[in-house]
Amino acid sequence: MKNFKILFAILSASILTVSCSSNDDDKDNSPKFETENPLAVYYTQTGFSTVTNFVNSGDYEFGLAFTPTVKGNIKAITLKLPATNSAVRVTIWDYTSKAVLRSETVNVATADVQVTKEISVLALEKDKKYMITMNSNDWYKKNKADLTNAVYPIVAGNITFNEYRWISGTSQTFPTNVSANYNAGDLSFDFQQTE
Repeated sequence: MKNFKILFAILSASILTVSCSSNDDDKDNSPKFETENPLAVYYTQTGFSTVTNFVNSGDYEFGLAFTPTVKGNIKAITLKLPATNSAVRVTIWDYTSKAVLRSETVNVATADVQVTKEISVLALEKDKKYMITMNSNDWYKKNKADLTNAVYPIVAGNITFNEYRWISGTSQTFPTNVSANYNAGDLSFDFQQTE
């Protein structure tokens, strides 16, 4: 009987160890990546440090073309304006096909305060070109003091900015004009690498 109790104790301990090991294997050991917002790095890299406020200055669809260097997700849109606007349309485009991938309305309730709007996750492919635009008649114009062009592409973490584009009007139209000596708007996004 003593041998049976010892054998039972050894078997119980073995089963418990296997069970705990199995639970450890079930844990998600995949790497966790930090969320990044590339706009501040973009402005540093471009040298766009001179700021002019434009309020009620005509309607435009404008924003930045970009390429993720890794696979990841857009989790939120960030926006700051020099005036309030309860319904700023923000669009994320497939650059090549010019198809609208996502359209969101952002409420900028307070001037000069960044708004973050969480969105349902939008998956982005590595090395695929996208564009994020907003339609507004209020914006910050940022440029170099000497008004010279920024040199694209601009690498900002896992996002490479390819160009700044704009078009006049209120329609949701893919911008056709390219400018390298300024950026209008403080429009960006929170991006998280997934693999």
